[in-house]
Amino acid sequence: MAGASDNGGWSSDGGSPDDLPELPEEWGVIVIPDDLSELSDEVEAVRAELRLAGPPTRWQRFARRPGVRRLRRLASTTLRAPVLIISLAVLVTVASLFASAWPGPPRQPTTQRTATSTPERATSLPALELIGPDGGTVPLRGRLPAVILLVDGCPCATLISDTIDAVGPEIAVVAVSAATASASTAKTPPTGANPPPDGKTVRVLHDPTGSLRTHLHLTAPDTTAAAVLVDRNSRIVRLFPRTASVEDFRADLARL
Repeated sequence: MAGASDNGGWSSDGGSPDDLPELPEEWGVIVIPDDLSELSDEVEAVRAELRLAGPPTRWQRFARRPGVRRLRRLASTTLRAPVLIISLAVLVTVASLFASAWPGPPRQPTTQRTATSTPERATSLPALELIGPDGGTVPLRGRLPAVILLVDGCPCATLISDTIDAVGPEIAVVAVSAATASASTAKTPPTGANPPPDGKTVRVLHDPTGSLRTHLHLTAPDTTAAAVLVDRNSRIVRLFPRTASVEDFRADLARL
C-alpha cells in the first residue's frame, strides 16, 4: 500500500509532517500489514470497546493533545531527581538513627589518676630485709602472722606494750623505725629475736631508708604510728595509716 514514503514524507496537501499528531507512547510499535483484512479481529475489539465506553469528556480530549502529553513527560522527568534526593536523605537519616541506637560492645571502665588521687594500697607484705638490733639483716617475712608497727616520730612505748599483751603466742609483734634506738622502752628482748618469757615473739627492726613506708604508700611520720596486720600468707589483712591505741585494731587480731 502507499505510505508516507511515496511523497518523500510530506502530506498530499503540502503540509508538514510535524502538523500530524503524535501517537501515544503506550501504543508501542505499530505495524501496518499490507492486507488490512488481517486487522479484522483488532477492529472488532476496538469497536466493542468504543461501544462500551462513552464519548470522551472535554478534559480527556484536552489531555490527549500532543502538547499536553509533552508537558506531562517533562513534569515527570523534572520530579524524578528531587524525589530521588529526598528518598536518599530519608534512608541516610534512618540508618544513622539505627546506628546510634544499636548497642555496641561493652567498654571496660578506665580509672584516671590525677596528682591528688589516693594511691592504691599494697595487698601483700614486701619481701624486705631490715636491720636487727645486732646490725645483721632480718627478713621482714621471717615470722608470720605479725602485727608490724611503724613508730617513727611516735612516743609509742605504751602502744607497743599493749599490742604485745593483746596478741596471742602465734602472732609476732614487729616494731620498725628508722632510728636504731626506737622502741627501746617496749617489752622487747635485747636481741629482738628470742621470745619473751610468756612465749610471744617481739622484734625491733630498723629501716634507715624508709623502704617499708614507701612500699605501703604511707605519709611522712607524725606523732602516731602505722599498724600493718599480716597473715601467715604475707597478705595484708588490715592497714592503719595512723593509730595510737591497740583498740583501733584489737578486733582484727582474730583474723590473723
